[in-house]
Amino acid sequence: MSTPERAGPVARIALSLTAWTEKWVPDAFVFALIATLIVVAAGIFATASSVGEVIDAWGKGFWELIPFTLQMALVIITGHVLATSAPIRRVIRVVASWPASPRGAVAMVTFFALASSWFNWGFSLIFSAVLAREVARRVEGVDYRALAAASFLGLGSIWAQGLSGSAALQMASAGALQPQIRDLVAANGLVPGGLISMRHTIFLWQSLLCVVVEIVVVTAVMWLATPPAGRGKTAKDLGIEIGNQFDELIPDFNAARTPGQWLEHSPILTWLIVAIGATYLVRYFMQSGDPIGALTLNTLNLAFLLAGLLLHRTPARLMRAVQEATPAVWGVILQFPFYAGIAGIITATHLNARLAHGFVSVSTPTTFAPLVALYSAVLGVFVPSGGSKWVIEAPYVMAAAHSLKVHLGWVVTSYDLGEALANLLQPFWMLPILGMFKLRARDVMGYTLLVCIVLVPVVLVLVTLLGRTLQYPL
Repeated sequence: MSTPERAGPVARIALSLTAWTEKWVPDAFVFALIATLIVVAAGIFATASSVGEVIDAWGKGFWELIPFTLQMALVIITGHVLATSAPIRRVIRVVASWPASPRGAVAMVTFFALASSWFNWGFSLIFSAVLAREVARRVEGVDYRALAAASFLGLGSIWAQGLSGSAALQMASAGALQPQIRDLVAANGLVPGGLISMRHTIFLWQSLLCVVVEIVVVTAVMWLATPPAGRGKTAKDLGIEIGNQFDELIPDFNAARTPGQWLEHSPILTWLIVAIGATYLVRYFMQSGDPIGALTLNTLNLAFLLAGLLLHRTPARLMRAVQEATPAVWGVILQFPFYAGIAGIITATHLNARLAHGFVSVSTPTTFAPLVALYSAVLGVFVPSGGSKWVIEAPYVMAAAHSLKVHLGWVVTSYDLGEALANLLQPFWMLPILGMFKLRARDVMGYTLLVCIVLVPVVLVLVTLLGRTLQYPL
């Protein structure tokens, strides 16, 4: 029997970090509870608010993100619907057959997770998880935890700079922010309507360069971090039975059908509904005058839902896919109210302004962008809002950008880069796929911590150097 290949230094670090997180890191819901207590204490001791006022702010804010919670749940569900459709399953089978070694398998999943997250983070999350599980079935000796971590890494790097990046969508969508924030950004007509098109955020060449650099760096880190066969833990080692995940997603069409069942399994209704939805979207974007600026979470969710309906062909297949997707959103439903309560405290007690002032007071036009990225990452650990907390931070961050005369779109991009980094430390957005892998956050966070350690200085250097190539205001 041959001796397993010795793990490299980066892989040994990853295994050590994983062992540490498996022992010390609690479940994501515990993070939410601990973060609540920390922010309550900060509101009491670091602001002029009384104990009662802090608690009132928590209670009033608790349900404030219900619409956004549903939007995020639909991002996950529509992504799952797309990723589990028959055409995408065929693609996954083909791609999963490519790698022949554990390192190649993890690196490939990492690359697809990163690239797909630019288009839609919900699709990326589920597509990459399904791909990773299929790879785990095919590649002998691959570390199951590394595959699970790799499938999540799009949300720790690329997603916020893509088409579903919340802050960029908010700045480009007329109804996404309060009028007073638009007036502040407009600065007496300097920025018409206070709107910042995606041309000045995610479609900047500087932003696209950041995407390319992150893909290269993160994929390389996971290649080096993956232990060789015999050194990691396979799904079998962890007592996890993968099975054939695709067979479970195919409804049984052999039973005799009533007229009602015929409608469920006929593509006729699908075609009609897709035609109506596609017509609406075409008219919506044509009437907007700025198709890129018209992108919102609602239009993206509708587009992906229609695409999922078309790919599944029949209502029965779509219903089955949605049913399979709904268990993945339980963590969002349970934890989002707690994070909304945290956001309520931060806003009502002006704790956010105190935090931001500490960063802004030591900023220069050159250092402001990296400080915004760092601030976004730190606060994102406590409030993993998928970028929705930008509505809280936009007023003082953009006001400071005007004062320092920094390119406004680059400030949004820097914020998004930091927002993504927080997901490598905060396990909240791992919840949808951890259930699919039958793992806990502690099982994969050794790898995400390692990526975070490498990626933070890379991001800070990128936003600093590239920010110097842009002129105020846009």
